[in-house]
Order: sequence, then C-alpha cells, then structure tokens
Amino acid sequence: MTHSPMAAVWEGLGGDPALLSRVSTVVREGALEARLPVRELARACVGACALAAAELGARRAGLAGVPEVRVDDGAVATAFVSERQLLIDGRAPVNFAPVSRFWRTADGWVRTHANYPHHRTRLLNALELPDDASVDTVAAHLAERSAVDVEDAVYAAGGLAVALRTAKEWAAHEQGAAVARRPLLSRERIGEAPPRTLAPLTGDPLLPAAGVRVLDLTRVLAGPVATRTLALLGADVLRVDSPGLPELADAHADTGFGKRSTTLDLATDRRAFEELLAAADVVVTGYRPGALDRFGLSPEALAERRPGLVVARVSAWGDYGPWAGRRGFDSLVQVATGIATIEGAPEQPGALPAQALDHGTGYLLAAAVLRSLTEQLDDGGGRSVRFALAQTAAWLTDGIEPGDGGEASYDGPDSRLAETDSALGRLRYALPPVSFAGGPADWARPPGPWGTDSARWV
Repeated sequence: MTHSPMAAVWEGLGGDPALLSRVSTVVREGALEARLPVRELARACVGACALAAAELGARRAGLAGVPEVRVDDGAVATAFVSERQLLIDGRAPVNFAPVSRFWRTADGWVRTHANYPHHRTRLLNALELPDDASVDTVAAHLAERSAVDVEDAVYAAGGLAVALRTAKEWAAHEQGAAVARRPLLSRERIGEAPPRTLAPLTGDPLLPAAGVRVLDLTRVLAGPVATRTLALLGADVLRVDSPGLPELADAHADTGFGKRSTTLDLATDRRAFEELLAAADVVVTGYRPGALDRFGLSPEALAERRPGLVVARVSAWGDYGPWAGRRGFDSLVQVATGIATIEGAPEQPGALPAQALDHGTGYLLAAAVLRSLTEQLDDGGGRSVRFALAQTAAWLTDGIEPGDGGEASYDGPDSRLAETDSALGRLRYALPPVSFAGGPADWARPPGPWGTDSARWV
C-alpha cells in the first residue's frame, strides 16, 4: 500500500500514512479501460478525497477513529463520465461542438476546442474564416497549414488549438520540461490566522464540510467537479460567474448539484463580492493563471483581506513556463502531452475513456481543501493549493504503474445512476463516488437554473 498511487497522493496532501489502512477498494476489470492506467489514477484521486473527508468528519464529530472508506471502481468509472450519463428530460447533453475535434493538417494533427461561442469566434477569426464556416470548410483550410502554425495563430487570437505531440516531443518542449520539474500538487501556508473553529458535527449523514462557505470561481470541468464534491460533503457552495459569460447549460446541469449559482461583474459589483469574501472559508478558482489578479484575487491578496482563507487553484498548464498564461481544457492537454498518441492508432489520434485529467484533478482539488481545513484546526494560518491538468497528465504517463485485473467486472453504470426532478427538468445523473461509513450518498439538492440565486450566504 505504501507505494500505491493513493499513498503517493495522500503523502503529497500531508496526510497521516497510517490512515491509509482505513481504505478498501473494489477492483473491477473493465472499468475505464485504456492503455494508460486511468483506472488506477481515478481510484487514487477519489480514494484520497474520501479519506480526507472521513478524516475531517471524524475530527469534527469527535469520533474515536476515522470512518472506513470504500472505493468501488464501478462507482468511480461511472462518475468520471458523469457528463455523458446525464439526461435532461430524456435528452442527452451536447459535450463537444462540431468544431471541437481533431483536424488533419499538412504535417500532422491539431485539436481545437470551441464549445463556448466566444472561443468559436476567436478560432474562426484566427483562421480568417467566416463565423458560419462549415466543418468541411475548416477541414480544407487546416489541411494546408502546419499544426504548430495553427496552434500559434489561434492562441494569439485568444482561441484554443493544440498540435498533436508524442510524449517524447512534449518532454523536449519547454512547457513539458517545466511541468516535469514540479510535483503533482503544490501546497503552502499563506499568512497568519488563529486555528480554525468549526462547529461539532451531529446528525446523519456525517457532513465533514457542513458550515464551510465556498466561493466557486470555476468553469468546466475540474474546478466544478471539486466544488460539486465539497457541496456533497455539506459545504455551502456559491458559484459566481460573470453575467457576460454564461455557462453551457448542460455543463451547469452536470456539475451544479448541491450548489447555488449567482452572477457578479467583478468590475462593477465589487462591494457585493467583498461582502461574500469577508465571510468565506474557501475560494476555488479555475481560470488561467493571472486572469483574476486584476480583481485582487491572487492568493496573497485574498489572504490579506481574509486571513485564514483556503485558496485552491486549478489551471490547464500551470502558472509557470511559456504556456502559463494559456487557456486549456482536458482534451487539449491530452493532445499536447502525448496521451492522444498513446491512446490512438497510427492513422488517428485517440483519447482517454473519460476526461480523466479533469475529473481526477477535481477530486484532488477537493481533497486538498479538506486536508487544509483539517490542518487549520490545529495550526491556523491560510492555505494555498495549486493543481494543473498537465501535472496530472505527467503523473498518469510517468508516475503510475498499471494494476491487476480485478476481483469483479464492471457491469456498467446503471446501478450507479439516480433520477430527480429539478427546475431544469427530470435529471438522470451519476451518483457521487466519494464514499465513507456514515457519509452522504447523494447531494442534498439538484442544480437550479444558472445565475438565478442571490449573491449571499445561506
């Protein structure tokens, strides 16, 4: 156990290695099948999150020992494709727009991401194509250009495109080398504050994050997965978006469970935001590094205004190296880091069986928040934790050994799905994979319409 991926994550989180004995796993053959050890990564991320939740819950409830944690590959595999399992009044979500895909170029392949309207506009502007350009028109244009040329041109226009690279090419790239020099996660103390005080827990289920207020400044997908998990565990999660950048409706329905959603323009609604911050315990951000700094939302600035705050950040490429300021998504990180070549065939790039970098990093982010809260009960101070999808990709490709087959088979998602009525319609959704004795089995509330809640704490 000491050399398992879960043990490595738990060590990185500063957890007591003795607590790993509280974790049991149900290993299932066929769950998240891939050439890379996706199943082992997913199990480790969810298991570490569940253990961090059980540890905090035990402290707050005054339990003699940490509740037992159970990680079932079937539940994990289903949750890692939650966006694909979602049905809204029987309708399947649209997860990728027509121009978010692989394209052949003159010298290889490039992948674009244009699910948001403003990203589509920037992509087509960079390619000097009209806004109504068809897939065939885009394909014909890209077939005459080099992949790296497209990558550079689209990035310069504020869009998203990444040239396909092998793992060896990524290792030789300046950004790949910068990622390789850093650990999976970064944790540091920021500022001084007295030990955190959280009310003792009573009742059933055990909700480790009850009473914790979380400002959610994230967008698809890792950050929202993290805050959805904190909401499951009892936190009051308020997602804050700009009114000028609506979230994709299906993405909001998938990751909005347990949360409330409001809109604030940070340039004009600053007083309202500062009132929220003054009573927040955790701020989670998922924008590219530096994007929120002009609003005074760097970890240091936040900790100065709200001592004792936990600031958790996730980005695509990290806040270092030549790509520090670039936008990115799971699918693009897979392409840059060599994953798409490993999972593909000579004539066609491939992909992981899930957006595992997003989902895995999301559970790691939630785990880091929970461990930070536990540490603060004794040591006080603020905390800053940072993750990058590219670092999770490096861990997947170089830091995890494939496991054995399993004592059972993955029998599909059906037994791990539930249905509920909501203001969005009848929802079918994946149940949460984070499980410990006495803990919650489902969210307390379904998602509501995007941006319709008040900008206040309950």
